[in-house]
Amino acid sequence: MYGEDDPLIGLATRLGTALALLAALSAGAPAADAQKYPSHALRLIVPVPPGGGVDILSRAIGQKVAESTGVPVVVDNKPGASAVIGTELLQKSPPDGYTLMMAYSAHVTNPLLNKNVRYDPIADFTPVVHVGYIPLILVVHPSVPANSVQELIALIKAKPGQMQFASGGAGAGAHLSGELFKYLAGLDLLHIPYKGNAPALADVLGGQVPIMFDTITTALPHVKEGKLKALGVTGAARSALAPELPTMIEAGLPGFEVSAWYVVLLPAHTPPDLVGALNGEINKALGDAELRARFAAQGVEIVGGTPQRVDGFLRTETERWRKVVQATGMQAE
Repeated sequence: MYGEDDPLIGLATRLGTALALLAALSAGAPAADAQKYPSHALRLIVPVPPGGGVDILSRAIGQKVAESTGVPVVVDNKPGASAVIGTELLQKSPPDGYTLMMAYSAHVTNPLLNKNVRYDPIADFTPVVHVGYIPLILVVHPSVPANSVQELIALIKAKPGQMQFASGGAGAGAHLSGELFKYLAGLDLLHIPYKGNAPALADVLGGQVPIMFDTITTALPHVKEGKLKALGVTGAARSALAPELPTMIEAGLPGFEVSAWYVVLLPAHTPPDLVGALNGEINKALGDAELRARFAAQGVEIVGGTPQRVDGFLRTETERWRKVVQATGMQAE
């Protein structure tokens, strides 16, 4: 028998160890590559047409994340049915961290307004981060003979059922604001929904619809050019971008507070490590000085934070609007 100190035994042992190490390294290489996230392009679903606040924020954040990760972030506009088409697309996507969506207020109100919506705003998605929010402003076409909120209320009451307000679709901030306006002021005002804020605003600019609550980001430039008249803001406080405008509360409607908010979601059951990685990248983008300055100039209040924070926010918003929907009887047209 050969002893343990036999040269052949030693050679065989060393060779076996080397082969085992090589096999382990070879087996471990694909696993290491699989753990690299993101390793290829991210798809960012934007459930509205190009040009509105949701789209503008999505593209700005997508650009920063792409610069940081070195992989493209492809913005995919999927408008329709007040964001339901894009949302259901996310719901059915694989939970691999590569398909995400910029959601807004319609995400939690769609199931409250439409019994045919086939998703649960909480259970069917994984929250990533609360990007921020923007106050809305009440604007009217220059032909409307009203220069204050109270004058507009008097005008609408003088023409019950004859005046309309536009929105980017049922459940969007513009729709919720209009319905709250009707409810608190006791108005008979017709809702005209569009497939996104951009086409809705275009018709208000053209005079086809006289009234709209729009994000301050997109409406204020038209106000400064004299193409629209601004009467009030929907936030709890006046906006630094238009400090001369009273809040709707100051204008005589206690309890009127609405904002257009934005959150990033992934499909349900996305692994926590991928959620954490994406949360970190988006928070890094939100901390970028150039992006923060650009958002501030557009009236965007940045939030950021953990997935748990946005999960709590979505649950609170769902309950808040459930009560409003029940009180007003509003529904999707």
